[in-house]
Amino acid sequence: MERMYHIAMTKEDAGEYAILTGDPGRVESIAKQLDGARHVASNREYTTWLGTVDGVRVNVTSVGIGGPSMAIGVEELVKLGVRTFIRIGTCGGIDLSVKAGDLIAANAAVRQEGTGLEYLPLAFPAVADFGVTAALKAVLDKHKQNYHIGTVQSKDSFYGEMEPDRMPVREQLTQQWEIYKRSGVLASEMECAALFLLGAALKVRCGGLLLCVWNEERRKAYGDASECHQTQKMYRLAAETIATLIKNDKTVPTA
Repeated sequence: MERMYHIAMTKEDAGEYAILTGDPGRVESIAKQLDGARHVASNREYTTWLGTVDGVRVNVTSVGIGGPSMAIGVEELVKLGVRTFIRIGTCGGIDLSVKAGDLIAANAAVRQEGTGLEYLPLAFPAVADFGVTAALKAVLDKHKQNYHIGTVQSKDSFYGEMEPDRMPVREQLTQQWEIYKRSGVLASEMECAALFLLGAALKVRCGGLLLCVWNEERRKAYGDASECHQTQKMYRLAAETIATLIKNDKTVPTA
C-alpha cells in the first residue's frame, strides 16, 4: 500500500473529510472532538489523527504555514480519498468591523500568494465551496458566535504585512493594503486562497474558519489593542460543521 511521501499516510489512515490546521500542536486537541480519535502519522510539519463523526472517518491534519506546505498536504490527502476540507486558523483583522475574538467564515480570498498560480491562472477566483460555507454559517448561528462572512487576503509574507516599511517594496505593500481596506476585505491570513484554488483544480470541497487575533486598523482608529488567541473555540465548531456536511451528504439522492 502506497505511503504518501510528505504526510506519511496510507489509504487506511484517511477518511473522506478533513479538518486542517497550521500548528501540529493543535491536532490532538482538535481530534478529541471526534469519536475514537487516534494518531496515525507524523512527518515534517504534517501530523494527522483519524477519528469518526457519526460513524464516518474524519482526519485532522496539520499543514504548516503558507500555501506551498498546505498544498502538498492537501494534494496527498486527496490522493488518499479525502474530498472535503475545512481550514481552521488565525488571521489579523483589516476591516474596522472585525474585532479580536470574532470569527470569519471566508467565502473568497485575495490572491496575493504564489501557490495558486501553479494550479489556475490569475483570472480564476479563489472561492470557497458554498455548501461548506453554508454549513459553517449554520453552526455559527446555532452557537450565537460573533462572526463575519466575506473576503480575506491571502499572502506569502507575515512580516511583509506586519513590518512593511522594512521592505524594498514597501510602497507597493502599503498601497495594496489600502486597496483591500477600501474594498471591505475582512482580514489577512496565509492559506485560504491556495486552498480554495486547490479545491477547484482537484474537484474537492474547501472552506475556511478563522479567528481574528488582533486588528491593527482598529488599534490605529480607536486605540483598541485587544488580542484573542483562544483558537480552542473553533475546534467544536469545525467538528459540528463536518457533522452537518456528513448529514447533508447522506440525504442527497443518488442519480
